[in-house]
Amino acid sequence: MFSNLFAYLGKKVMDFFQEFGEVSILFFKVVRFFPKVFKNKKIILEQMEHIGVGSLPLVIIIAVFTGAVAAWQAAYQLKGMAPLSFLGTATSRAIITELGPVLTGIIIAGRVGASIAAEIGSMKVTEQIDALETMGISPIRYLAMPRFLASIVMLPVLIIFANIIAVIGAYLVSNFFLHVSFAVFFDSVKRFFTMGDFIFGMIKGMIFGGVTALLGCHIGFSTEGGAEGVGLSTIRSFVISSASILILDYALWSLIF
Repeated sequence: MFSNLFAYLGKKVMDFFQEFGEVSILFFKVVRFFPKVFKNKKIILEQMEHIGVGSLPLVIIIAVFTGAVAAWQAAYQLKGMAPLSFLGTATSRAIITELGPVLTGIIIAGRVGASIAAEIGSMKVTEQIDALETMGISPIRYLAMPRFLASIVMLPVLIIFANIIAVIGAYLVSNFFLHVSFAVFFDSVKRFFTMGDFIFGMIKGMIFGGVTALLGCHIGFSTEGGAEGVGLSTIRSFVISSASILILDYALWSLIF
């Protein structure tokens, strides 16, 4: 019994390190094609539109309610301990450093990472990737590199929109329901806001975007089993990307503190 358990755990550990190595190799192959950016600018711009413009409505909707919930939660936490004049800084710092980047990253993992895995996986099982290689076109340069670059560029942009909308949502709740004026709310934001908080959120966004695109491409390239395999790859991409975002978020906070 114990021998079977240890064998199972050992196999899972080996599979993890094998897949980690494959993703790392894919990353270095993608980086190697960065000098070809201008030759692929049309594909990169198309991916930026798909990732950025296509995701914006969903990001805005979630950001509004994220800010509203953050305001209610902050007001509950401050009740009896600090005046509501600190509500602006409590919500804005939480949004800019944590809620904005993480929730936007998970949205992109669900919408973009899964679609990358499904698209490339479909090309893999229908042998379109083999056709590209036959024509002398590198699938890494044509498929992976544009998606990776578009993700690391557009996710910080989406996070900026999410932060602004979420802070506005927090202000609306604070003003209409908690009777905190515009001047009091945003004076608190201005007094305690630091550029380091903003930069940290942008760095997290670039990392989350790169990891999501990289995992989507890796899982797409390794898809097998026809339509069923494509479906499994789509689910696997979202699950692994979301878990990776949360793990990396904790790791980045640990490095700072």
